Parts: sequence; structure tokens; C-alpha cells
Amino acid sequence: FPVTIANDIGQLLGLPVGRDELIAPREMGQAGTDVRLIGDALKKFPYAVECKSCERWSVPDWIDQARNNEVLGTRWLLVMKRNRFKPVVMMDWDAFMEIQEKLNGIQS
Repeated sequence: FPVTIANDIGQLLGLPVGRDELIAPREMGQAGTDVRLIGDALKKFPYAVECKSCERWSVPDWIDQARNNEVLGTRWLLVMKRNRFKPVVMMDWDAFMEIQEKLNGIQS
């Protein structure tokens, strides 16, 4: 699942995805975010991405995990998926409002 999300981010940003690239999916069990973003990729997509593909959801635990992976200048972003459903995204309301302000040209 992180491979799909990393590829989607790469397509969005017009950047390649792979082990030695600015965007790379992490293998299961590795520490840190599920999608590694560095350099220009992180500047353009400032999120600590946590991916979960499960039938039973443990949202509070996953939010804690995503928050623990935030680094300076990023916001946590949780991408969740179940079989036969499209992925959904969860984030802090403040982060969502910041996006809306930027999209609408509003100064905070």
C-alpha cells in the first residue's frame, strides 16, 4: 500500500519514486514514515505519511504513530484503506484549514 501512495505523490509532484529518489516507500517494519520524502519532495508535500491497510481500524493508535513520525515543518497524514474501498485520509483540522487558506488565498 505505501508503494501506491508513494507513486501517487510522485505523480502529483512530477518526481520519480524509488530507493535512491526524493520519494520512496518504506518496507514494512522500518522506523519512520511509510513514505520517505526528502529535499524538494518534502518541501512540496510537507507531510509525515502513515499508511494502513487493514480490515479492523485502530485509528487512535495510528494517529499517535503518525504524530510521532512528524519532523520539523511537516504535519501528520494518515492514509487508511480497507478491502473493496478507496483509501481515505485523516489529518488535524488545523492542517486542513491551512490548506484551504492557501487554496483560497487567505492570509492567516
